[in-house]
Amino acid sequence: MTVRFATVKAEGQQLYGAVVEGGFLALSGDFPQWSSLREVIAADGLAALEAAAKGRAMTHPDDSYAWEIPIPAPEKIICVGVNFPDRNAEYNDGQDAPPHMSLFIRFARSFTGHGQALIRPPETPQLDYEGEIAVIIGKGGRRIAEAAALDHIAALTLCNEGTLRDWVRHAKFNVTQGKNWDHSGAMGPWIVPLADHSQITDVHLQTRVNGEVRQDDRTGRMLFPVARQIAYISTFTTLVAGDIIVTGTPTGAGARYDPPRYLVPGDVIEVEAGGIGILRNTVEDEA
Repeated sequence: MTVRFATVKAEGQQLYGAVVEGGFLALSGDFPQWSSLREVIAADGLAALEAAAKGRAMTHPDDSYAWEIPIPAPEKIICVGVNFPDRNAEYNDGQDAPPHMSLFIRFARSFTGHGQALIRPPETPQLDYEGEIAVIIGKGGRRIAEAAALDHIAALTLCNEGTLRDWVRHAKFNVTQGKNWDHSGAMGPWIVPLADHSQITDVHLQTRVNGEVRQDDRTGRMLFPVARQIAYISTFTTLVAGDIIVTGTPTGAGARYDPPRYLVPGDVIEVEAGGIGILRNTVEDEA
């Protein structure tokens, strides 16, 4: 089984390491030259972490730590919108597929870790879910060729790209303010190193709310496959190690039901993808 790497908080400290039987194996103390998984990835150090984890038992048992987002301070989090056929059809604009992908930026502060609560703010009750796979760039570059793009991925993780729906419609040409409320989304639980392109090219992705399947699709049906995303994005900005691309959500978000089915306190949302795992979060109102 591929070693999974995570960032956690335990006893007031942020640690990175490996997810092992019964808990978490802290490895950050073994590699003081790397302050987080972002620096590990920039140094191409995941293999060194894997070697250091072999044969070692957990340092922190389950329930003794809290999950953090795996890459604590990425330079960029770039999200791809409207990237599945049925999702595109929801917009009813007559286009089978747009010629170029829709993109927007999220801030790391807008995400929380696995097992934590998404926060519904007092300004609006329209907190929605969007289950997605996120790719973490390992080898950066500019104008990356699509044929070579998947070789620039270091690892995969899961994302619940939570959205405050009415706030994405506050202006005509952007969705930024509806996508960046503190702790409105989640990422994790861990990263899975990319060893083979098949880990991302046609993967089953599903989102459940309180056990009910709401989103269900495969990455092979994306309008803009991940390789094209990397090529397109790197045309206008230099990608660097630790950057995250959130690759798109299938149809079935709560806003598309009649009436809409927004998240409420007590809900449990699970985002699952084959070969990666399950990202699970609850919902709470902001204190």
